[in-house]
Amino acid sequence: MTAVTGRGDAEGAWRGLDAVGSLAALRGLLSRPLASYHLLLASAGLLLLIGLTMVFSATSVRDYALGGNASASLTKQAIFAVIGIVAFWACQRLPARTYRALGRPTLAVAVGLLVVLNLLVAYGRLTDGDAKIGPLEAQLLWLYVGEVSLQPSELAKFALVLWGAHVLARKGAALGWWRELATPLFPVVGLLFVLVGYNDLGSMLCLLALVVGLLWAAGVRLRVFAALSAIGLLGIGLLVAVASLGAGSGVRGEENYRLARLTVFFNPPPLDGCKEQLCYQMVQARYAIANGGWFGTGLGQGRTKWAWLPAAENDFIFAVIAEELGVVGCAVIVTLFAVLGYTGLRIARRVDDPFRRLAAAGATAWLVGQAFINIGGVIGLLPLTGVPLPFISDGGSALVVTLAAVGMLASFARAEPDAARALHARPPARWVRLVWAPLPPLPGRRRRSAPPSTARGSVPQARKRRRDDQAASRGARDSRGRSGSASERRR
Repeated sequence: MTAVTGRGDAEGAWRGLDAVGSLAALRGLLSRPLASYHLLLASAGLLLLIGLTMVFSATSVRDYALGGNASASLTKQAIFAVIGIVAFWACQRLPARTYRALGRPTLAVAVGLLVVLNLLVAYGRLTDGDAKIGPLEAQLLWLYVGEVSLQPSELAKFALVLWGAHVLARKGAALGWWRELATPLFPVVGLLFVLVGYNDLGSMLCLLALVVGLLWAAGVRLRVFAALSAIGLLGIGLLVAVASLGAGSGVRGEENYRLARLTVFFNPPPLDGCKEQLCYQMVQARYAIANGGWFGTGLGQGRTKWAWLPAAENDFIFAVIAEELGVVGCAVIVTLFAVLGYTGLRIARRVDDPFRRLAAAGATAWLVGQAFINIGGVIGLLPLTGVPLPFISDGGSALVVTLAAVGMLASFARAEPDAARALHARPPARWVRLVWAPLPPLPGRRRRSAPPSTARGSVPQARKRRRDDQAASRGARDSRGRSGSASERRR
């Protein structure tokens, strides 16, 4: 009996040592200079590969039935993935000053595209015809320029990250004043909320998560968040109400579909009554999740995607993952997004530049918030809003912009002080720097200011008087030295 007890104690001690050793190894890996960069590449790369696989699984049967080519959607998504990887490569090479310079023009382009989209949609509804003028055509959330389609709301997210981080970083400690937040941040954010939320309430909620991340990283007071929450709830209520006037996919004079979704979420009808109502999609997603169980039916073996579940390759692709890969597959997806969120906040905490910190926090809040909204809607924790799952859902504009945002985070990860010192201490080969990414700037190294030149004009009198006063006070202190009394020195 004693021997058995001793053996059990020894096994417990070994298990404890293994757990301690594993934690120590994890701390060692996370303490490496380029840990943030490698975690970002690993999590985003795995999510992209899983996304391409699941897009093929969700669309192969339908594509083969319609056109005889089972890989049609996969080929299209793979082309956008290649474009997105190029965008990632380009964005990770850019310094912070370039991102700050790109904020305003990118925001102007996004607002212009949103205005054109909304005007075309309004024109089509007023004329009861196609929302098309020349080569421009609008279909609710998508703007077509000839054969090229794009979703302006996706570009607006990235533009708001760049411009909002630049504005908040420039204001600095003045953010404690309401008037500093009211100009120009709040008017521009309100305009984007109206332009995006009128047709796409889900994307507007993603913008809201982005703005909350920016303000939280900037250190805005809690009372500001409370006031913004009240204003945000009021704005969401107004956007829900205008669906009766034709906003989004609503039709004037018919049932308000946004209000109906909220009603179904808070007071769901019996399953038998969901065959023709707005809860049909939600119920089919539940069937897919229940059919998957713990380990799923197998990749490609799901049945709900066979015309039972609408938007199976886009908004509800997480239900396909749950059916074919089970709880284990869903846990892998959630873990990868958790790693991505941890890495983004780690980058925001470690960088020195305020702009990098704010932009990293805003981009992380956007990507993780959008994933939370999508997954929460599929599994029934949140009302349905119709936003894609980042990296995984079918859609070209969203994938390209998402990978560009990850490229920006990669650029910031390489600019962490420890990472920059490590890269300069052992720089990669020259061809690697030319092909992949240049060396980031060393922390603390600033460009020396040029000496004043007579060609620049005379120094203003107020500034000159201030310098003379400072010099006089310094001279008085130096002449007095330590010869005064103790009370004088204390003063």
